[in-house]
Amino acid sequence: MRIIHPARLLAWLIVLACAPAGATPNAQEILQRSDAVRNPGRSFSLLTTLISYKNGKQHESTQLMLYSRADPNGGQFRSLLRFINPQRDAGKLTLKSGRDLWLYDPASRASVPISPQQRLLGQAANGDVVTSNWALDYRATLVGEEQIQDGERQLRDCYRLHLTAQNPDAAYPSMELWVDKTDFKSRKAEFYALNGSLLKTTWYRRYQQALGGERPTESVIIDAVNSQLVTILHYQDFAWYDVPQAWLQRDFLPHFREE
Repeated sequence: MRIIHPARLLAWLIVLACAPAGATPNAQEILQRSDAVRNPGRSFSLLTTLISYKNGKQHESTQLMLYSRADPNGGQFRSLLRFINPQRDAGKLTLKSGRDLWLYDPASRASVPISPQQRLLGQAANGDVVTSNWALDYRATLVGEEQIQDGERQLRDCYRLHLTAQNPDAAYPSMELWVDKTDFKSRKAEFYALNGSLLKTTWYRRYQQALGGERPTESVIIDAVNSQLVTILHYQDFAWYDVPQAWLQRDFLPHFREE
């Protein structure tokens, strides 16, 4: 049975209670429903493989184990990333806790602050890899309804949302998001800089059953300036995992040992 975090459940109930039967859901509700598709409702883990390409040829790759759980004080996810490959990075950790993002290097036993926008590999930034409930970080506006071709070249009828950051720790100042009208799956997102320039476009695809729902198992990120710069994120080995609260504290990083 799927368990929904109380904060997310309360937000859903308030929105649904105010919406007339059969009416188009409002923008924030659409965003909340898309979050529920992308993210499981309770603590979990998965393996993420990032591969960057230049001009159609593989350039770099890295592999990370992600552990995430929702913060009981607000519902936003807190995440720990453990680097597996390449060997030079094995054992490094990235922690997102509240508004803070830290990189821990076991060689120096030091943790340093990093930003969500800082690149991790290729076109993928730290903020693209940690788990996020966008409805908690962004205010959504319904731009309209559009038919688009998704990342698998299928036509989809979508809601188009404009998202404006309402928290300083949001990964991007603004976004455009296309959400499938049928099942609220995120199909496409555009990420923008503070000056309004497009940074990159991400396609969410290869939805499969995992952790009680259909989740995207692949994201394709394309650079806005050079479309030959592409990074693909593969998600696998989804599992319910009771992530210890201690793992999500900066002071604990030097003592981390996977159970």
